[in-house]
Amino acid sequence: MENQQPKVVSGVEIWQWRNIAIQNAIAYDVSPLEVDWLLQEIAGLDRLALRLESFKAWNHIQMHLSLEELNQLWQRRLHERLPVQYIAGVTPWRRFKLAVSSAVLIPRPETEMLIDLAVTAANQCKDVPWNVSIQQHWADLGTGSGAIALGLAEILTNARIHAVDISSEALAVAQTNAENLGFTERVNFYQGSWWEPLESLKGQFSGMVSNPPYIPSDTVLTLQPEVVKHEPHLALDGGFDGLDYIRHLIAVSPQYLRPGGVWLIEMMAGQADTVRELLENNGSYCHVSIHADLAGIERFAVAYIKNV
Repeated sequence: MENQQPKVVSGVEIWQWRNIAIQNAIAYDVSPLEVDWLLQEIAGLDRLALRLESFKAWNHIQMHLSLEELNQLWQRRLHERLPVQYIAGVTPWRRFKLAVSSAVLIPRPETEMLIDLAVTAANQCKDVPWNVSIQQHWADLGTGSGAIALGLAEILTNARIHAVDISSEALAVAQTNAENLGFTERVNFYQGSWWEPLESLKGQFSGMVSNPPYIPSDTVLTLQPEVVKHEPHLALDGGFDGLDYIRHLIAVSPQYLRPGGVWLIEMMAGQADTVRELLENNGSYCHVSIHADLAGIERFAVAYIKNV
């Protein structure tokens, strides 16, 4: 969207479109707050101007899309349940504004906690003192939009982040985000399956973070139409019980993480007990813990590689 020539419209035209769009949102059971969020992103209007409707008096407002293009996309929001983030081409996440497209899962607010858990886990690891003179390597496996990799890069300032995704389209979005946010020097991107592109660094990783596909196959089609129709199923479908990729990460990660290394994933409600059991039965992990998200759902699993 940034590459398009700006379109100039009047405040009155936007005001008229906004009034109709809000009425339509209510009629189609879509949050009317989405209308103003879109206008903030596409027309650069701030919340105060929208609340006071002071923009109505402005003669020239630059927009990333023409009103006609915006309205066509808004109709898709109403009739096809196209997520509003895909219309704007961006979504807020932590302190970032991330580019998104239908090639990537829209980063969820609960996933932000993975970054905080990663930092806490790294600081709590006492089994093996990490040599601070050695640069840490961290992996974000299944990076999608790059949200987790960039969140790690912002907080773990002495670490090199290695972001992997099997989708070249997703990696293009992630690399755009890294460029936009100034992290290209510290985040490397690889196309491939999970750990495979990182074979040359086996045994050297201080941590791995992943938000893998974890929805059971027969559940994917029952999700919200915004998800089912528009978000990539590759990033959602975790196999028969949703745990195919989590099992893989449990089995393979000990080859790549060094003693004391952090293993951290996101999962769905109801999977915590099984994930804990899989980690404990593997034999390579210790200090397994489960953490709830802000809604109280057991959403995250943390473990460490044993010092053997």
